[in-house]
Amino acid sequence: MMNKPLATIVSAGCSKFGKRKGVMARELLVEAFEEALSRSKDPDIRGKIKIGIFGNFSEYFEHQAHVAPIFSDWLGFHNLPSVRVEDACASGSAALRMGILAINSGLYDVALVAGVEKMNNRTTTEVTDALMSASDIAVEQWSGLTFVGVFALMATAHMHKYGTTEEDLALVAVKNHRNAYYNPKAHMQKIITVEDALKSRVIAWPLKLYDCSLVTDGAACLILAKPEIARKFTDMPINIIGSGHANDHSAITEREDITSIPGIKIAAREALEQANIKIDDVDVFELHDCFTIAEIIAYEELGFTEKGKGGKLIEQGETDLNGSFPSNPSGGLKAKGHPVGATGIAQIYELYLQLRGEAGQRQVKGAKKGLAQNMGGSGLTHFVTVLEAEK
Repeated sequence: MMNKPLATIVSAGCSKFGKRKGVMARELLVEAFEEALSRSKDPDIRGKIKIGIFGNFSEYFEHQAHVAPIFSDWLGFHNLPSVRVEDACASGSAALRMGILAINSGLYDVALVAGVEKMNNRTTTEVTDALMSASDIAVEQWSGLTFVGVFALMATAHMHKYGTTEEDLALVAVKNHRNAYYNPKAHMQKIITVEDALKSRVIAWPLKLYDCSLVTDGAACLILAKPEIARKFTDMPINIIGSGHANDHSAITEREDITSIPGIKIAAREALEQANIKIDDVDVFELHDCFTIAEIIAYEELGFTEKGKGGKLIEQGETDLNGSFPSNPSGGLKAKGHPVGATGIAQIYELYLQLRGEAGQRQVKGAKKGLAQNMGGSGLTHFVTVLEAEK
């Protein structure tokens, strides 16, 4: 028997992702919020929102701290309790988790949860340095190890231990680019081939240019409500039926096996147990593919296949839109883009569209349950969220 929903998504919005020249993070957030307002059947839904929770990773990109009240002001609120949440690449999902807790506390009936990052004000080198501030300075930063280096180590170990190939990594990129081609919000709507991926520039072997997520500007938002009042705002509620949160060691050197990211499994177990379902009951997935190897490892940690067989799963097409585990129909971080603070919310936005049957040519047929997996750093912070379309 299904448990009572933790909260209900009554509306959602997302900006266009990409290199958004001439706009600030706050303006991207306005773009996403205006879509959310337009989707609600209550013209006064803005007036019902009583708290704003904003995922945002770094003040470095725009030299702007204290962003929560500034964001609220730009969204047209002038006395809204607001807070910024930071958890590296999982900042958006951390904001969602806080929104769920806010609803469950009984203090709030309606909450705004959003994520945003404007990254392209800085050079690639500067962005890389800013992102590495999310790793342990005493170990990984100190050694000069960037995140692409960390995940290259994971990929090399996975290849050595299980026989995973560069072609397997390329297949993840090809799939996600193909899905992004049909996503009008995606940063890179460009179909690529395995040969394109394999011939692209090496960043940190075996990871090449097409194995790496994009430096992206973008925003996404959700309006959450108590389940019992959700239909005041929408005729198609999307319920949050599971929410898992886990942490891991601060550096990969502490892990027993760097081919695993165990926090994914722990967070997923919590979320699925809350939802009272199994992984095979889920119809569509948004996975944290910051690098292609991360998606392959996620297949294994979530239980799509046994350990070491993630490469075989992508070879067999099981994570395509018509496969057993359709993954990243949005295009993922790989091609939709990765505006760090927005990513976790954008994953939920895609599932919101999928479960409402509104995803167009990338629609997973008959999708009624969805799962989002989002992590921060090299797998230090983990969130898994399970959604279901209300019957």
